[in-house]
Amino acid sequence: MNRLTSFLGAALALASSFVHAAALTVQVTDSAGRPLADAAVYAEPASGAVLAKSGKAVDIEQKARKFMPLVTVVQTGSDIAFPNNDTVRHHVYSVSPAKPFDIKLYSGQPASPIHFDKPGTVVIGCNIHDQMLAYVHVVSTPWYAKTDASGVARIDGLPAGKYELKGWHYSLPLNTSLPGQHLNMGAADMTAAVQVNVKTPGAN
Repeated sequence: MNRLTSFLGAALALASSFVHAAALTVQVTDSAGRPLADAAVYAEPASGAVLAKSGKAVDIEQKARKFMPLVTVVQTGSDIAFPNNDTVRHHVYSVSPAKPFDIKLYSGQPASPIHFDKPGTVVIGCNIHDQMLAYVHVVSTPWYAKTDASGVARIDGLPAGKYELKGWHYSLPLNTSLPGQHLNMGAADMTAAVQVNVKTPGAN
């Protein structure tokens, strides 16, 4: 009976967290107040609780001698494939401590995806075409999003509780994140603002 009661209590607590999950909309701007695209925002539990790795499968395509997208945000445990849909072969690699890897010259789909199992920033290049760059920011939380062209990101399904809202942009020094903002999420949707001390790429 005690086991059944404990199980039911845990199930009700889990259901309650989903019932009270809300959305967090974040506006990210640069040092001049302009919208900043391709920034990562993510909410980490203030308690420091270790969250289960529940990554997903993602593609970073190579086309027209570019990586697409430029910036990818994933949770630890994610697998990323690097399909080469270009007219030339590429040699994709990274020497970043969070995930060094090397996929030698190939076309089409490589044999297997790369497993990203540590948080941090991974800078990806092509050993043949030096102008090709991509960035993968790996976070340890399932609550993350990337800003669009208007500098807005939306994190859905954020359960009620206390969090640290963190931000990152590829213009920052490697493995540098912004200082966290304290959040106290309730059942209602919330908004937040983050300013990154960088200039929007391409802005005058």
